[in-house]
Amino acid sequence: MKRYLLILILTLAFFTLKAQNKNIYMSSGGEIILSGADVNFNGVDVNTNMRFTIFLHVQQQINFNFTDNLGLYTGLSIRNVGLIMEDYYQNVGYDVDNTDINYNKNTKIKHRSYALGFPLAIKVGSFDDNFFAYGGVEYEWMFHYKQKKFIDGDKYKFTAWNSDRVNTWIPSWFVGLQFPGGFNLKFKYYMNDFLNKDFVGQDFGEDVDYSQFESTGIWYISLSVMLKWKTIKREIDENFDNKVAYR
Repeated sequence: MKRYLLILILTLAFFTLKAQNKNIYMSSGGEIILSGADVNFNGVDVNTNMRFTIFLHVQQQINFNFTDNLGLYTGLSIRNVGLIMEDYYQNVGYDVDNTDINYNKNTKIKHRSYALGFPLAIKVGSFDDNFFAYGGVEYEWMFHYKQKKFIDGDKYKFTAWNSDRVNTWIPSWFVGLQFPGGFNLKFKYYMNDFLNKDFVGQDFGEDVDYSQFESTGIWYISLSVMLKWKTIKREIDENFDNKVAYR
């Protein structure tokens, strides 16, 4: 229900602002993401590693400027989000006891999903100088899941579309700064757990019950460059003209 309400709000905002002939423009960019996680399994605070990702992160934004200092943006995004656990075998999600052959072995587990996001943010600053602060919310659909396991020097992995292992829709809030030139610094916090506590099944042939995860929250800091479409077009045209002139 929440996702349909968000889509409705975004649609109404778009057509209302377009009808009022406000300053509307498109921008595009990517993200470099450094993320962390807070994971607790069966009362144990699980050791987690920072996660650095570049691919695949794409953002398309529709910007609405009410004045030279106040506006909002919405759009679409695709990004790679997840978490990395590295701890004893019995602490990374497996339903085992001390008779298991892997008990107390150091094990690394990577959970990740590609997410399709729908952001809505307010921005305040000097748009003429392309310098402003922004903050908002985003709803993300986790549509393609991958898990990797590293143990005894071996690596195992599997992927799945629309996996029940992660929550399908996850809301988040974010704040950020855009600097002249289009550079962005952003912090985002996911308000729901990444893993789905209702999942019961097997991972790599081992029984798992994700209800034993008390928390799998994630957050990230990102760097990005957001450029207006007219700026991108101008650069493409100038490069093309220079090549033609050189010939």
